[in-house]
Amino acid sequence: MRTYFHRVAGDTVKVHIPETIEDLDAFKAWFSEANERGPIAVDTETTGLDIYSDRFRLRTVQFGDRFTAWVIHFERGGFFARWATWALRRITRMMIHNASYDWLVLDRHAGVTLEELAPRTKDTQVLAKLIDPRQVHEGGIGAALKPLCARFVDPDAPDTQEGLTAVFRSLGLTKATGWAGIPLDEPTYNLYAGLDVIFTARLFPILWSELERLDVRKMLIDYEHEIARICAVMMRTGMLLDQDYCRSLDEQLSHDAQLYGQRAVRYGVENVNSNAQIVDALLAMGETLTERTASGALKVDKSVLLGLADLDLHSWEPLGTRHANPLADAVVRAKRAGKWRSAYVETFLETADADSRVHPFISTLAARTGRMSITRPALQTLPSGDAMVRRALLAEEGHVMVSCDFDAVEMRVLAALADVKRMKQAITAGEDLHDFTASLVYGEGFTKRHRKICKGVGFGKVYGGGAATISRQTGAGLAEVQHAIATYDRVYPEIKRFGSRHQRIARENRMVTVTLTGRRLPLDRDRAYSVTNYQVQSAARDVLGQALINMSESGLLPYLRLPIHDEVLASVPKREVNEYMREIERCMTMTLGGVPITAGADTKGLRSWGSLYGADY
Repeated sequence: MRTYFHRVAGDTVKVHIPETIEDLDAFKAWFSEANERGPIAVDTETTGLDIYSDRFRLRTVQFGDRFTAWVIHFERGGFFARWATWALRRITRMMIHNASYDWLVLDRHAGVTLEELAPRTKDTQVLAKLIDPRQVHEGGIGAALKPLCARFVDPDAPDTQEGLTAVFRSLGLTKATGWAGIPLDEPTYNLYAGLDVIFTARLFPILWSELERLDVRKMLIDYEHEIARICAVMMRTGMLLDQDYCRSLDEQLSHDAQLYGQRAVRYGVENVNSNAQIVDALLAMGETLTERTASGALKVDKSVLLGLADLDLHSWEPLGTRHANPLADAVVRAKRAGKWRSAYVETFLETADADSRVHPFISTLAARTGRMSITRPALQTLPSGDAMVRRALLAEEGHVMVSCDFDAVEMRVLAALADVKRMKQAITAGEDLHDFTASLVYGEGFTKRHRKICKGVGFGKVYGGGAATISRQTGAGLAEVQHAIATYDRVYPEIKRFGSRHQRIARENRMVTVTLTGRRLPLDRDRAYSVTNYQVQSAARDVLGQALINMSESGLLPYLRLPIHDEVLASVPKREVNEYMREIERCMTMTLGGVPITAGADTKGLRSWGSLYGADY
């Protein structure tokens, strides 16, 4: 047996690498004793991130406590794989950092199911995000294991990733190929693997104590682990991919990117990704650009270009507020075609498994507010009206795709949290909230344009958008938007009072606001006004989380495919579609602060996700 020694927080720790059956006997003896003490930290080393690829391999499984790690070379098979599996099935309590990934790896490649592992797991990444949900660029610690250990365990905790990168280079490998190509017995690789479980074992009790000190509810911790389990099941299930359609779409998007790129060239933009070229060309055409980036450069991002092209930010339908700039139109369309091809279509084809299923990764605590995100591919970034990309993803054979979306959940949550009496009365009466608001702001003779402005102001309260942003999104003049905001605040005074009260409480609590469910959300000192946005977005996310738990408890989990924003996507048997839709709606219906939270399910009776947006299949 090979053993490596290392110093962690003043202690000498050991990393054992069993090489014989006798060494595995020593591992079993350690495991039996450690399992009595519990919990045991678990981790895996693999060949990459695409768990369901034919090329993916599970290389090692690690077990450890505060002082000792065992790196079992699962890839060797035989007794090594057998005893790793034996231990996984017998652990009473385990700690994993980023558990969803390891659950799915072990489920797929070690034969130990997600259902066996999840109830016995505490995820140190979840615990860390409940202490501070900010990412590094937001001023937080982030959720990566090494920075967390440097903060809480040992300031000198080594970033063994740097050492591994050097080893990869020495072997002629890259970061992309190194994990699969590095020899299984390479010392740095094994030390890296072993230290991770030792760090996790040391991190767990510190994070748990910190959560107790901060009075974070245990119910919230359990809730987040249950949501992680539910989403991991959805990831494992994946979605069927129409590969023939995907290849055809790949060709079409390639053609569109080239076509619109050539149009942009006519106006002097040879590279649609060059902001400098776009700025120069737009100014030469007589356009006025006023917004600037943090570095001082004129801004020509998607929202600016869509405004110049007279296109709605979400639907890409004409706004009818100005003459559309042909260059801006060409640039946004060329960039969209290129992005959709690389971010979605190519990723679908690259990551599809042998059964033509794609398995998007759901990050259950991605945003500071707890909002979820989906990566590989980032399906939540698709425009709300897109049918083209969504058409590639299918329900099962004999099933149809169903979507169930909350009804104006953010506005209802805002009404509940701030106790906005007029808004609550309108919701209870079943009135269209944006029509109702427009009648209060503009009078009974309000127009569709007035409704759009009021809707923009309402979402500005929810998402934190200011007058300039609302003006750009609605096409209304800045002065008109500012007047609408002032009137909105007069007819719904509770919203402003809610924000002021929570800003005051946050300042007394070291710039942290605590949500209805006990979630701690740090505020930036120069953006304390975002407290309303954070409170509403976090509560809306927790409403979605509760709906997922309700659906799991009612037996719907095998049919669920994705949670996207405030929507749940499902593949259900065609013959019983109405019964399933009613049950999904029931699970997504609840009451918050006296406000009914309702949802409406929709299907077109067709197989593709795109059919819900107009596709014909």
